[in-house]
Amino acid sequence: MLSEKLFEAGRLCVVGNINRDFKTAPLAASERLFHDGETPADSISETIGGGGANSACAAAALGAKVMFLGKIGDDDLGNRLERALHRHRVDTRLSRASSVCTGNSIALTYTNGQRHFISCQPNNESLALEDLDLNAMQGAKHVFRADIWFSNAMLHGGNAKLFRAARDMGMRTSIDLNWDPRWGIASIDEVSARKQAIVKVLSLVHMAHGNVRELNEFANSRRLENSLERLEEWGVEAVVVHMGADGAGYYHRGKLIVEPAAKVERHLNATGTGDLLSVCMMLLDEYPDAQEKLRLANKIVGEFIEGKRVLIPTLT
Repeated sequence: MLSEKLFEAGRLCVVGNINRDFKTAPLAASERLFHDGETPADSISETIGGGGANSACAAAALGAKVMFLGKIGDDDLGNRLERALHRHRVDTRLSRASSVCTGNSIALTYTNGQRHFISCQPNNESLALEDLDLNAMQGAKHVFRADIWFSNAMLHGGNAKLFRAARDMGMRTSIDLNWDPRWGIASIDEVSARKQAIVKVLSLVHMAHGNVRELNEFANSRRLENSLERLEEWGVEAVVVHMGADGAGYYHRGKLIVEPAAKVERHLNATGTGDLLSVCMMLLDEYPDAQEKLRLANKIVGEFIEGKRVLIPTLT
């Protein structure tokens, strides 16, 4: 029978962003936010950030053994973030560079469920394969590449070498097809080239993750069904779909299984919910019943949203 005890057998290696997040409690989305003035929030918190670091912390909090590979600046903020990971029982192999600063992100969360991130992340943008200690992946069952869009060096060549190394070591692989900060800003040709760089590595990926809007945008489709079919054609074995208030889905061999979201009484946390859902599905990868996995993952996500689980550490 599926239970949270299975998380303790998890062995996850995460490669991705690490930065500081400033997070607001949900704000009412309105035109006034674009004009002079001030908007009060119920809370503003300072936490560890980055999809990779968030995922590593969530997996460790659930009981898994976790290794995190990333890059920080040789500065006080980098030291604070590294200490936060260690306090949260995450083993780290962090490259340090005096030439870049450790980054920050402001996460604006709205009551309508939408989010907007304002970020400056020179450390994550400069990440290259040479910064990663691939030998540290030994012993992991699953390698998760988060935050795929931020580093050009990883996007154009590094990710492929990372996935090949992981598969050569007998590991399962996952990729987060999250929102590219260049979408809506860069030229059509640049956006297309960036998407194609990811399409080229999907045959090395067992499991892709993303919300409906991200998956549709990546696949140049208006319908989730078409997007999932294209991902499968490009070589992905399975897709974990973040569906917000509609729950979560798991697509495999042409079939999409959907599990409704758990009932939530109050919304305290919004940022990191997708990372948490994906982590649950990766740690439960070997369990055969997808519906049960989704149900347990949704329960945990709901408890995180309500503040009943502390999975992403604040900074001290």
